[in-house]
Amino acid sequence: MEVGIYLDLRNPPAWRQDPGRLYAFTLELCEEAERLGIDSIWVTEHHLFDDGYLPQPLTFAAAIAARTQRVRIGTAVLLAPLHAAVEIAEQAAVVDLVSGGRLELGLGAGYRVPEFELFGADLERRYAVTDERVRELRTLWDEGRVTPAPVQPRVPIWLGYNGPQGARRAGRLGEGLLSLSPQLLEPYRAGLLSAGHDAADARMSGVFSAWATLDPERDWPVVAEHIAYQLDSYRRHMVEGTDAPAPRPVDVNRVVAREPGRVLGSFGYGTPAEVAAQVEARVAGLPVETVFFWASVGGMPEEMTRTGVEVIATHLAPLVREGHPTSPPPSA
Repeated sequence: MEVGIYLDLRNPPAWRQDPGRLYAFTLELCEEAERLGIDSIWVTEHHLFDDGYLPQPLTFAAAIAARTQRVRIGTAVLLAPLHAAVEIAEQAAVVDLVSGGRLELGLGAGYRVPEFELFGADLERRYAVTDERVRELRTLWDEGRVTPAPVQPRVPIWLGYNGPQGARRAGRLGEGLLSLSPQLLEPYRAGLLSAGHDAADARMSGVFSAWATLDPERDWPVVAEHIAYQLDSYRRHMVEGTDAPAPRPVDVNRVVAREPGRVLGSFGYGTPAEVAAQVEARVAGLPVETVFFWASVGGMPEEMTRTGVEVIATHLAPLVREGHPTSPPPSA
């Protein structure tokens, strides 16, 4: 199993810094992560966040590609309903060319009302449109209808679906499932089989929300503040444009005490050995190819971010790989 890092380039109001410095530092961090042995770097997408959340993941992926030589570069996720298939196909091909064939294209349906209004997209059809984008991308590339072509004969596509129906759709499309949820494996396999795919083709990857440190007691006061900010920010932006009330602030102590895996409701924390054990408990028996961790949580300061990536690469990653060295074959 490979280990990666996850980037969102948040620039929170409480810790605001020069955006140019944030982007430059993050590219330096990508170079350092590769040097330390990280297998992949993943970027994500949101719009209209008050902390400057990365809005164009493929643009930044191209910059990462130009600064690295080996790491895989993924989107987790690009919001497919907000972009035309031709736009995605062309931009993804450029990233694949710049990187020499290192792109992993993760697509998601999105959920935020303001984002769909900004792009004039249909929120109600977001899942159907995401499926359509996958089929369109495969057709555009397979038939050579956009140029230039990607380096990879078949660019890996991952679908960031979090429910059983979405997992079945990912399976029917024959693509990877961007989730580490054990509950989604069987519906995902069922979707593969229903469309005539081999169950052995099942592959999963995803983010594991956790922070590993060599000194949990020392770092907790700072880390807790950033975990709370990140989770509260997601929850607050999630309900924008809806009639849902603003959620109450999270109790960060309860969040880290819960079993990892609850979306926006849990966050792992501890030593590398403790986080590795949490990962293995989560992914045991799953056909997981890659697990990736936050490189920075809620706009952490540079030094803590740099140290965190070093801990992931040199302490946590070896334990994760040792505990889950290969993806187990699917059951018949």
